[in-house]
Amino acid sequence: MENKKEMRNWLNEFNLTHPLVIAGPCSAETEEQVLKIAHELKDSDVSIFRAGIWKPRTRPGGFEGVGEIGLKWLKKAKEQTGLLMGTEVANAAHVKLALEYDIDVLWIGARTTVNPFAVQEIADALAGTKKIVLVKNPVNPDLSLWLGGVERLYNAGIEKLGVIHRGFSTYEKTKYRNIPEWQIAIELQNKFPDLPLIIDPSHITGDRKMILEVTQEALDLNYDGMIIETHTDPDNAWSDAAQQVTPDALKQIFIDLKVRKLDDVSDEFTHKMKKLRANIDVLDATLLELLGKRMKVADEIGQVKKEANVAVLQNNRWNEILGKMILDGEKKGLSEEFVLRMFKAIHQESISHQDKVLNA
Repeated sequence: MENKKEMRNWLNEFNLTHPLVIAGPCSAETEEQVLKIAHELKDSDVSIFRAGIWKPRTRPGGFEGVGEIGLKWLKKAKEQTGLLMGTEVANAAHVKLALEYDIDVLWIGARTTVNPFAVQEIADALAGTKKIVLVKNPVNPDLSLWLGGVERLYNAGIEKLGVIHRGFSTYEKTKYRNIPEWQIAIELQNKFPDLPLIIDPSHITGDRKMILEVTQEALDLNYDGMIIETHTDPDNAWSDAAQQVTPDALKQIFIDLKVRKLDDVSDEFTHKMKKLRANIDVLDATLLELLGKRMKVADEIGQVKKEANVAVLQNNRWNEILGKMILDGEKKGLSEEFVLRMFKAIHQESISHQDKVLNA
């Protein structure tokens, strides 16, 4: 699959003066609920109404969606409001029903993207469709798997493609429900700059209070749109209550968001950026120099451990370093999340160096 300007055609056809907005409840619950939310979103920046019809749950016994009857509600909402309709599909049977009810936008969820067989089944069922098809990132941080899902759809002759960044699962406790791992989405952008990229702040945060913050960060990274879960009574929603916002709160988010220019060609801007980027280049070179020196010390530590027949990993020492670095990082304006990621990478590289010395 090659990047092509034509990848943006379906998005450009909306002719929007603002980022694309997909919004609606996590789950379709009743006909009344679907229609009420759709009507409240009708005269806003929302172009596509979303509602989960089939809900994959981590464990059995939870609410797994209303099924086919919900598609009838979406069809009625489309007739009454003119909004396009979108929902998640996880297999060929879902695709068949969604197409029968003329759903406009279909997306593949994170739990499905992780399974190439399931994605291929969906691609075969959608072969040649003119519908918009979006692919959420897999639950694990694997760019190849994410792009592989897009490529399967592309090879099936589906032209209206895009991706949704909904964050990645982690066993660590962080402020996010699913950590963004922004660098993975940025790498995808670099490979396919014309493939529309949409942020899902609802699933990244799991907390309605953080929706604006994460959406703004995505727009600052040139994302093309957002998919935000919206409910008239979020606290009593049948699924994912904590991450849904009211229609009024969503409209306030639209007001508060700042959409940046892609660039500025003025001489003043260019001069300032050139100077600052030169400074960054010097600092980056210094960082690499320091890291190289640090790893030479790690080699020496490895030699001492080898002579004393001591194991590479010393957990007490590692925990002591990590705690200190987090506190020092906060004083320098660095987030705990960043310090953790950085020093875990440094620690892993240090272990690799010492392991090579011990086994040389």
